[in-house]
Amino acid sequence: MDSLRKVKSQYPIQEPLFPRKRSRENLDRFIPNRESMDIGYANSVLTERRTGKENLVESSASSVAYQKLLAETFNMNRRILTFKNKPPAPIEPIPRALLSPTNCKAKSKLRRHISQTAERVLDAPELSDDFYLNLLDWGSNNILAIALGSTVYLWDASNSSTSELVTVADEDGPVTSISWAPDGQHIAVGLNNSCVELWDSISVKLLRKLRGHHERVGSLAWNKNILTTGARDGNIFNNDVRVRSHTVQTYLGHQQEVCGLKWSSSGQQLASGGNDNLVFIWDRSAASPNAQWLHRLQDHTAAVKALAWCPFQANLLASGGGGGDDTIKFWNSHTGSCLNSVDTGSQVCALLWNSHERELLSSHGFTQNQLILWKYPSMVRMTELVGHTERVLYMTQSPDGCTVASAGDETLRFWNVFGIPEVAKPAPKESPMPFSPRYYCIR
Repeated sequence: MDSLRKVKSQYPIQEPLFPRKRSRENLDRFIPNRESMDIGYANSVLTERRTGKENLVESSASSVAYQKLLAETFNMNRRILTFKNKPPAPIEPIPRALLSPTNCKAKSKLRRHISQTAERVLDAPELSDDFYLNLLDWGSNNILAIALGSTVYLWDASNSSTSELVTVADEDGPVTSISWAPDGQHIAVGLNNSCVELWDSISVKLLRKLRGHHERVGSLAWNKNILTTGARDGNIFNNDVRVRSHTVQTYLGHQQEVCGLKWSSSGQQLASGGNDNLVFIWDRSAASPNAQWLHRLQDHTAAVKALAWCPFQANLLASGGGGGDDTIKFWNSHTGSCLNSVDTGSQVCALLWNSHERELLSSHGFTQNQLILWKYPSMVRMTELVGHTERVLYMTQSPDGCTVASAGDETLRFWNVFGIPEVAKPAPKESPMPFSPRYYCIR
């Protein structure tokens, strides 16, 4: 304090030398309410300011008395500025809450940990090493089905129990494809003898057989009560499992074995891939029994088995080419245009989208036999999962979309690659299909 006093005493004339402008010298004024303002008095005051009379300190007694009498006579004691309401509170350009140290930096989303090793490994003896088959599927009831040779096994993920569904006869087998119905109770089994069997997994009973193909059925896909089947004969059938004459529509386009089938989430478009290196997109609304394709995509240079519809962009389809092609391509299903093509360096066997993040998982064959997690749309490799010693031909994911199961080299491996979502939404329950004992007989 003493030092401050000394400084002030040494410079006593500093402040007068730099007089601050008084607010009254600023002639700009704010008049919010002219009705309650005395215009005459205000004009008089402003006129005095312009002539410099606001600096007068002393006035004669007669002049003061005259001004007082004049003000009382003309009611001039009112204020120049009057407010009916309180002035609005000042608006803060940056809220104080955001200036706190915890909010100064954007909170970045924590990167989840992706384990490089499988959480569980199960033996899968007699698992076929055939690129064109589809022998693994995880149903909505949290039961995983896998075909080993001529036998279909069911593995319950809730208690890790294993049971046998069916072992087909040698002349009918081996099993070439399996697919769970949306209800999680019924399962379709494609066979080497060109037949498709429909089973009830709870009662473990064969409900009916679907015939029509001439060679093995290697691909299956459900669309509510419609079971779509693709075979080595190049034909694709839509089978309505509720009626006796089950073949209701045929898609003709592939010249070789159909090894990939996927319905879009809306159920309006079907994607098919074949050993003829082609991808077809079919429109469900076509009324003709022999429907014409919507798009014929021929950019791949090898067989196309891996197909996956994007869960967050309805018209986006991903496809993967086999050995010699090694690419993942992205298609606009409305226009048929190729949006992007990524060289993976190895045979693409299966594709799965992450339902919680913009990510795509691919499984591969020659030469790395690995799983690759890609960030979409940049297609940057996020991680690679290594463990299989042979081609990872089959891949499926759990109903909650978090766990991925992959099969190859006679092993079944489970990966927590997609992580646990912040808010896990339960999978919508499909109403049971109206199975009729009259039509669901073995034929």
